[in-house]
Amino acid sequence: ASNGSLDKLNDAVKVRMDGGVLDECEANADVLLSDTMDQYRTFQMCERLLHSPAKLANQLLFQIPPHRQAMLIEKYYAFDDAFIREILGKKLSKGTKKDLDDISTKTGVTLKSCRRQFDNFKRVFKVVEELKGPLVENIRQLFLLSDKLARDYAAIVFFANNRFETGKKKLQYLTFQDFAFCAGQLINNWTVGAFDNMVEDMDVDLDKEFLQELKELKVLITDKDLLDQHKSLVCTALRGKAKAFTEMEANFKNLSRNLVNIATKLTNTKDVRDFFIDLVEKFIEPCRSDRWTAADIKLYLTHYTNSAHILDTFKHQAVWDRYMGVIKSCIFKMYHD
Repeated sequence: ASNGSLDKLNDAVKVRMDGGVLDECEANADVLLSDTMDQYRTFQMCERLLHSPAKLANQLLFQIPPHRQAMLIEKYYAFDDAFIREILGKKLSKGTKKDLDDISTKTGVTLKSCRRQFDNFKRVFKVVEELKGPLVENIRQLFLLSDKLARDYAAIVFFANNRFETGKKKLQYLTFQDFAFCAGQLINNWTVGAFDNMVEDMDVDLDKEFLQELKELKVLITDKDLLDQHKSLVCTALRGKAKAFTEMEANFKNLSRNLVNIATKLTNTKDVRDFFIDLVEKFIEPCRSDRWTAADIKLYLTHYTNSAHILDTFKHQAVWDRYMGVIKSCIFKMYHD
């Protein structure tokens, strides 16, 4: 064994000793060392099976009880939030490999671990990218991951595929779990698969037809009567209920324009990539600088969404709900310090 792996071996032995393993089985340090060495060797032979976890259950070389297999897979595919936060939305290709050194230094995650995590993301991406059927389900079945981990991987695949920008300074406050939640919302509501689960790549791409239909929402800001009517409905509902009422009233038209403009531009790939930047710049930051509370945001967006249903000439209710449902939950999730 090389020096590096000897150090690792001795570290592992020490961890086991500190855990009191010697008292349990009356062995000595030499026995423990050779047992630990065996475990390392076994793992090295097992590792390629972990690349397609279903093979682990069918192999006869190692007797690994099912609960152990599940634990092994789960741990192998586990990842550090700090690491994924750095590469989320980037292309999972060779290029990012040389950045792993920098990311390792920045996050304190060892290079070896960064490499394993990166290769796992890439592997899952390659396998599920072209499959029919629901993304989370495909990942869970092919890689035998727990529901939570499968959802996280689905988010990672979705971000890599749509190349959402997550690295900008003003997005740094958002955690991987914030983004993973938003990805779940988009996958469940804005992909073709949200309505028909046997289409090609249905969960990885946004529904083109829906993005086209979003252009119809423009009327909410171009038709002056509709805009005024919308404003007055929302303000009537909020008066006396919201802390930031004065700011809401003053800023209504501006915010409405911003939210509708985000919708109408989503047919451009570049604007899809900037989706999270736009939400922060065009809605979250203005509200923050006006000191809206999280409760204000909830109240405002709820009435803003619902009151569109009572507008006289507004005909695009279904598209509006499909759009605002996602926008609302994403902004709730993203509105924190």
